[in-house]
Amino acid sequence: MTATKKQEKPKRKVLLYFGEDGYFVVEVPSLPGCISQGKTREEALSNIGEAIVLYIEVLQERGEAVPEDTVEVVLV
Repeated sequence: MTATKKQEKPKRKVLLYFGEDGYFVVEVPSLPGCISQGKTREEALSNIGEAIVLYIEVLQERGEAVPEDTVEVVLV
């Protein structure tokens, strides 16, 4: 019998902000074009978690490199 290891969702730094339409918007700077939204903060973060997983799956299926999450957050 082989034990199956539960695969963790990849973690990425995201930008979360309140959009003009009243929804929370979430972007992943290290994954160009990976963006989602939700009516609540929690929904937006859940949605972007799914989007990150799918984005990385597509890159891997295409044999493309998955970008590192090298975003640096600086307050100016």
